Amino acid sequence: MAEYIRLYEENPNPREIDRVVAILKKGGLIIYPTDTVYGLGCDITNIKALERIAKIKGIKLDKANFSFVCHDLSNLSDYVKQIDTTTFKILKRALPGAYTFILPGAKTLPNPFKKKKTVGIRVPNNNIAIDIVKALGNPIVSTSIHDEDEVLEYTTDPELILEKWGNLVDLVIDGGYGGNLGSTIIDLSDGEPVILREGKGDLEIF
Repeated sequence: MAEYIRLYEENPNPREIDRVVAILKKGGLIIYPTDTVYGLGCDITNIKALERIAKIKGIKLDKANFSFVCHDLSNLSDYVKQIDTTTFKILKRALPGAYTFILPGAKTLPNPFKKKKTVGIRVPNNNIAIDIVKALGNPIVSTSIHDEDEVLEYTTDPELILEKWGNLVDLVIDGGYGGNLGSTIIDLSDGEPVILREGKGDLEIF
């Protein structure tokens, strides 16, 4: 059964953050809060962990459309091709925030993602997620956890998440009730913003 810890978004406990990072570095899977819905994530550099997530989602790793969760835009060039000033200004204005930006993938992408022409980049406005990624030192590969319920698309109660996912992951972080609206997905791979999915993020800024 997965470990279960409580973290407070206003002031995440650094010792607990270190505990989360230790699990990620060992190839563990975590469920953690973001500024939208709860996410299932692992260390981007750990192939075995990536394969576990793909298996849970029932897809092949090289076909998976996972988001890369970053703590800011500083290491963007490791994962996306050089972007123009206009694109960078859009990212700067929107992030951290409830958006996933589709950007052209770099040649330096980790092996399982080498063939990807585009990648989804997230910088959530949530201190727990940001502190984990910052302490880990590289992005978390992440995917939203969906609910089988026809009415609720996402599970929002961390205790119910533990009940349902406890045997599939190594750690569930209780960061309070999650949202049930995913991020707004914006394709910037051709320069012009194209809205692929309207979610929590405000479209006014575009």
